[in-house]
Amino acid sequence: MRKNFLRTTAAIGALALGVSLAGCATGASGGGSDGGATAEAVTVGVAMPTETSERWIADGDAVKSQLEEAGYEVDLQFANDDIPRQQQQLDQMITNGADILIVASIDGTALAAQLANAADKGIPIIAYDRLINGTEDVDFYVTFDNYTVGVQQAQSLLRGLGFLDENNEETGQTDPKVIEIFAGSPDDNNTKFFYQGAIDTLQPFLDDGRLTIPSGQVDMDTVSTLRWDQATAQKRMEDLLTSTYDGGAKPLDGVLAPYDGISRGIITALENAGYGSTIEAGLPILSGQDAEIASVKMINDGVQYATIFKDTRKLAAQAVEAATAYAEGEEPEANDSETYDNGVKVVPSFLLESDIVVADNISSLLIDSGYWSEEEVAAGVAQ
Repeated sequence: MRKNFLRTTAAIGALALGVSLAGCATGASGGGSDGGATAEAVTVGVAMPTETSERWIADGDAVKSQLEEAGYEVDLQFANDDIPRQQQQLDQMITNGADILIVASIDGTALAAQLANAADKGIPIIAYDRLINGTEDVDFYVTFDNYTVGVQQAQSLLRGLGFLDENNEETGQTDPKVIEIFAGSPDDNNTKFFYQGAIDTLQPFLDDGRLTIPSGQVDMDTVSTLRWDQATAQKRMEDLLTSTYDGGAKPLDGVLAPYDGISRGIITALENAGYGSTIEAGLPILSGQDAEIASVKMINDGVQYATIFKDTRKLAAQAVEAATAYAEGEEPEANDSETYDNGVKVVPSFLLESDIVVADNISSLLIDSGYWSEEEVAAGVAQ
């Protein structure tokens, strides 16, 4: 724990609970013997990567609303996937007096200077969903179990192809299937965990020939999708169809896709190549991630097979818990102190669980929990 954290930790922690204190923090006015001064409120800077993804908008809104409900001042900024912009936003948050930073990085290796500045000022840094790499100046990490998310992506693909049942037990099917693989952005630390979890799960089926990848494109660098971009994924799928599938004339049974936006790009390419507009009509099985409303509608309509639901409300709540621990002069509770090595240190982490969403459990997982409404699922648009 940084010794100079938050000016005077006890004063700030008490104020986070709405208690007025007499002149015990830098910036308190007055002083003297009458004890009439009041400490400043705790400000939390929240840096999110982009507003181009529905998921990150939901994260930003959830973190902001829960922090404000807990009594904090919040400076929420979105960087639109522009690394210099996120660097500038963090610099400004520090200059403006942020006491705690919650950071979902665009590039996990690009923020060392900003975090060093924050560390010099005793500001704790909570990495949000994406690990920040190559620096000792990250104090805590809140995320989902990203390796397991990758396992679930592969399991959902294998379910759709008939190799696994809903309990992820093998069905005994031996008919070989043809697939292709996509991965996330190479500058996102989570990508390697998603990829490894998926590959480890698919490997036995690849080894015994039940699955084949005709393009031969398997290694992460080759199958990655910079910035998780939908158009980039669509272009790569179009190139694969031209080079390996005779423009759509050869069969393709499934595609491992690590994110719903990537899935939608792939679906567009497949539909344009004549593979059908639904799974029933011949569209390959596709996985996904983030339960974006447009893709949830596609799952409901039999177009995309599955997605992984990571409840951002729970992730936001965990980030608020970590911020509150720091504000009260405590260390946040970690449930993993081994997995997330950022190249300089193993970062204490709290990992949350995720769920596989298919058409049959949209209601129980997404609608009943209030994440999406029945009307939103039907329309494919957040309301």
